[in-house]
Amino acid sequence: MSTLTIMPSGKTVEVAEGTNLLQAILDAGVALTSKCGGDAKCGACHLSLTGGRKGVSKMTAAENAKLDTIIGIGSKSRLACQMTLLGTEPVTVELLSAI
Repeated sequence: MSTLTIMPSGKTVEVAEGTNLLQAILDAGVALTSKCGGDAKCGACHLSLTGGRKGVSKMTAAENAKLDTIIGIGSKSRLACQMTLLGTEPVTVELLSAI
């Protein structure tokens, strides 16, 4: 199991290892837009991975390519649709659309 904390609400949930992060956020009852069906094409699920980098899957080439097209990305920027929770450490994300 992975412990996922979603900011800025501070909601914390337990998520099964191998779960897609976008799905975990939606299952937690938190709204996060995804217009492309999880194909790393729209960038709408862009968020900041603020804790637990080793608790999620590595960045894919498709994710990296999409992030290169988004204004305002930072070193902690990721796409929720491209991340899988690994269960190795607690993960904290900041939903940028909520800031």
